[in-house]
Amino acid sequence: MVAPSSGTTPNSADQLAPLVLGGGVSRRYWRDVWKGRELMYFFAWRDLLVRYKQTFLGIAWAVLRPVLTILVFSIVFGRIAGLPSDGVPYVLLVGAGMLAWQFFSTALIGASDSVVANANMVTKVYFPRLVLPVAAIVVSLVDFLVSALILTCLMLWYGIAPGLRILAAPVFLLLGIVAAAGFGFWVSALNVKYRDFRYVVPFVLQLGLYVSPVGFSSAVVPDQWRFLYSLNPLVAVIDGFRWSLLGTGAELYWPGLLLSSFFAIMVLYTGLMFFRATERSFADVI
Repeated sequence: MVAPSSGTTPNSADQLAPLVLGGGVSRRYWRDVWKGRELMYFFAWRDLLVRYKQTFLGIAWAVLRPVLTILVFSIVFGRIAGLPSDGVPYVLLVGAGMLAWQFFSTALIGASDSVVANANMVTKVYFPRLVLPVAAIVVSLVDFLVSALILTCLMLWYGIAPGLRILAAPVFLLLGIVAAAGFGFWVSALNVKYRDFRYVVPFVLQLGLYVSPVGFSSAVVPDQWRFLYSLNPLVAVIDGFRWSLLGTGAELYWPGLLLSSFFAIMVLYTGLMFFRATERSFADVI
């Protein structure tokens, strides 16, 4: 599954990996990534078990966190602020937004610390380091499924059934994965050299929770700012989930959706380039 670096230092083993992307990328590296999928599953399963080990409520935390957040946001934005809910119960509006946001935030936090948390393996064994942040994203998909089950129960309670638009939900999930992976590659590589990022990421995510349309509809954003607001890739993901699951909005805001998608793809590409360019030095720096 992984090959020991017998006869080589960790740094020389890392240098076996290719240094560029594009046409010159080594097929061997991507073959190693594909062969390392079992290792990725192992990391994901281990992290999933460790996350709730020796906790009083265990896996119940995966249910309590989104439920409590949905409740607080519904009271603050729906009852106190009186913001519009696009014709659906405010709890569902927040629930669909939280579905996308929790996946992104959990994936980014897990990916940002994935390399540093596995320092012992990184310094002793050569394997494609890319599997570490990817494994963290796989773990966050489990939380996503739990949140999706909660939202499904809420929709049943309020008697709202999704129409054919639900077929588009996987597309918006894919967009969320692209955004989470792109930022995750950037931050996981930067966190190896600059450990400040372990403090920066939670702070930025805390701000992003209120900047992103999690507790409110993006329709409240003035028209002259809405396109610029779509530079946040989570705007398109959240709006997309609400549109496909709840049927909110007559149609999607296509200029913003295209801008968010383009930005997410660019972050993924540049994040992958940066991760690959710095990957060879992880064993020395970490």
